Amino acid sequence: MPSKPIKRVSALASHYTRGRFAADGKIGVILQEVPNLTLWQIAAWPDSLAEISLKTAEAIGVEVAPGPGRAAIQGNQVLLRVEPLKFWLTGVTAPQISPSNGAILDLSHSRTLVGVAGPQAQDLLNRYLPLDLRNQSFVPGAVASTAFHHVGITLWRSPSGFELFLPRSFALSLWKLLRQGAAQFGYEVT
Repeated sequence: MPSKPIKRVSALASHYTRGRFAADGKIGVILQEVPNLTLWQIAAWPDSLAEISLKTAEAIGVEVAPGPGRAAIQGNQVLLRVEPLKFWLTGVTAPQISPSNGAILDLSHSRTLVGVAGPQAQDLLNRYLPLDLRNQSFVPGAVASTAFHHVGITLWRSPSGFELFLPRSFALSLWKLLRQGAAQFGYEVT
C-alpha cells in the first residue's frame, strides 16, 4: 500500500493571524511566512568548490555563483552563499553531486522562512539583530549568519525586504517577538 505524503504543518500555524494591527491605521512593517519552503544545503569540499559553484549557479539559471555572504536570484529561485564552502538553494530541486565533490542536505523542514518588509522593517530588525542593517552596510543581496534573541538565524536582504531563515524549533517564539516589536510601528500579517 503506497504511503501518503506527509503534510507539512507550519511552526507558526497556531499563532499566524492575518490582518492589520495598527492603532492609528498606519502600517510600518509587513510580516509574512513563506509557506512550503524548499531549502537545500550544498557543501563543497575545498578542492571541488569551482565545480560545485558552477552546478549551483546552473541550478537556478545564472552564470556565476555568488561570493560568500551574497545571493543570486532568478525568478523565484534563490542561491545563497551562507558560508565559504556552503550554498543554500530555494525554489528549485538540488543538482546531482558526486559525494567525492560535496554533500547535499534537505533543510526544508528544519527552517521557517519569515519575510519582514515595509518602511520600518529595518528599524524593527535593528532592535533584535547585532548587525548594521543600513542600506550602505547590508545591501540588497547580502546574506549573514547572525543571532536573533540568542538564536542563530540566517538573514538575507531580498529585493522586497529582509528574509529570516529561523530554526523551526524557535520559530514561534521569534515570531511572537517580531509581532510584539512591530506593534509600535503598526504592522500587517499577509
